[in-house]
Amino acid sequence: MPMCLQASESKREQFQRYLEKAGVLDSLTSVLVALYEETEKPNNALDFLKQHLGVAGQESADTEALQQDLRDMRQRCELLAEENKGLKNRLQRYEPTQEDGAAD
Repeated sequence: MPMCLQASESKREQFQRYLEKAGVLDSLTSVLVALYEETEKPNNALDFLKQHLGVAGQESADTEALQQDLRDMRQRCELLAEENKGLKNRLQRYEPTQEDGAAD
């Protein structure tokens, strides 16, 4: 066997071991099996792969985190608005507006 062919085989085997260790081969295999077992094949196989490999899942996780942050901020905004209204009412009792003061 020529030397360059052996080097090429060695690199290929190293890369394959790397993919196996990282779990890439198992993930790809399971997603491809899921696609194969779909009774109605999706129109876009690449989108199916992305969705099932977790690319879309990562976006969904990010989206969920942002949506939770938004809910938290809206709740905080409501609480601050209520607190602000209460403080304005208290201030109104101690410092009448200029219109009220002009009547004196």
